[in-house]
Amino acid sequence: MQAVPALNLASVFEPLHLQVLQRDWLSSNQVVLLDPHGGGASVVDTGYSSHATQSVALLEATLQGRQLVRILNTHLHSDHCGGNCAIQARWPEVQTWVPQAAFEKARSWDQERLTYRLTGQTCHPFRVDHALHPGQAVELGGYCWQVHAVGGHDPDAVLLFQAEHRVLISGDALWRSKVALIFPELDGEDGFGPALAGLDLIESLAPAVVIPGHGEPFWEVDDALAISRKRLQHLQANPEHHARHALRVMMVFHLLEHRRRDRDALCAWMADCPLAQREAVRHLMQAQPQTFAPRILQSLVDDGVVKLQGADVVMA
Repeated sequence: MQAVPALNLASVFEPLHLQVLQRDWLSSNQVVLLDPHGGGASVVDTGYSSHATQSVALLEATLQGRQLVRILNTHLHSDHCGGNCAIQARWPEVQTWVPQAAFEKARSWDQERLTYRLTGQTCHPFRVDHALHPGQAVELGGYCWQVHAVGGHDPDAVLLFQAEHRVLISGDALWRSKVALIFPELDGEDGFGPALAGLDLIESLAPAVVIPGHGEPFWEVDDALAISRKRLQHLQANPEHHARHALRVMMVFHLLEHRRRDRDALCAWMADCPLAQREAVRHLMQAQPQTFAPRILQSLVDDGVVKLQGADVVMA
């Protein structure tokens, strides 16, 4: 594997009039692109609903009086579009663009198909105006960005790629050293195949810099692809590991949102969560949710991810 020299990310992003607002793991990163001719601005992804006030404040500080004219979502998981509603209220003229494959789901606000009921997460309804079509080019910050479909984590997701500067906004299709959950697998459908194909697509684009949905932007693209392939292939061969990992991630996400939960209430929430009740998950866990929810919590305690304070569970 050929070594890639470290880049000054500011020198890459400034010509694109691009700023990355890196968030914590409850919210996705926000990517802001300013019109170089003094016009408006666009934002890619908007974070989780409980962080919406902060998302708006961060945008106001970044825009410095500019008008926000466009929201683009790489996909419609709640941590990537949960700020849409509040941002639309703050900038009523903003146009919201979502992946073409998710457009009708969002327009009719089908919470089952949008996975919000499935995961037990919150997302306030928002307006959708336009679809992002694979093969389309959109102008952001004075440059054309290509839209590419990418499956796996979310079958409806898209990537945004600026070919001249070789910058990729990857959503959750590629992170630096981890892989996102492959939600179709938890519903008994193929997701690992599309996720691996998405890595092949990214490799074919040959980005120099990746702005992931979570974590810092990075230029070690070959390393990230190799780590992701290895991890996905392991999970593909051991789907029960993926189901257990998914339940752990869901419980941690819920606890990050609520900060503190009664132990019994937290386990009851997981047992009642539609995703935990899915036949594919029950089969892989070889138990009913009422049985495996306490096991999932105990594994997080044992690993030092969460801790018990009396009857309550908090982040460690």
